[in-house]
Amino acid sequence: MVTLEQPQDFNPKFIVAGCLLECDGKILLLHRQSHKPQGGSWGIPAGKVDEEDNGDIVQAVCREVLQETSCTLPKDSLQKIQTFYVRYPDYDFVYHYFKMDFSAFPAVVINDGEHDEYRWIAPLDALKLDLIPDEDFCMKYAYGIE
Repeated sequence: MVTLEQPQDFNPKFIVAGCLLECDGKILLLHRQSHKPQGGSWGIPAGKVDEEDNGDIVQAVCREVLQETSCTLPKDSLQKIQTFYVRYPDYDFVYHYFKMDFSAFPAVVINDGEHDEYRWIAPLDALKLDLIPDEDFCMKYAYGIE
């Protein structure tokens, strides 16, 4: 379950930062390898905020995007979309959602330790894929889709 407001008794186990990379009306999705958590599903470049990030979520999202796609994000061009509060049956986490618009498609080299495919796809078409849990809610919010 995803909410826009922090629920009562919310106890986040970790913090995640993710970024919608957009170009020409399409977003970049990554396909998780089957042996990974949420394997076989699609999602945006995202990952946990690590100690090396010193709590800086912008630094964390830039690091994750670079690690997963080889794309460098200029920190001052990132748009913060929303902070989501995610509750799974076994744990809670905070999900910081960003967006970056590119004027030309960047070269993407996926981290083959985590993903086995990527694709540029329109947001409405992305919603038809097997997305990681609750990614659809976040995408719909970001694009104002009912």
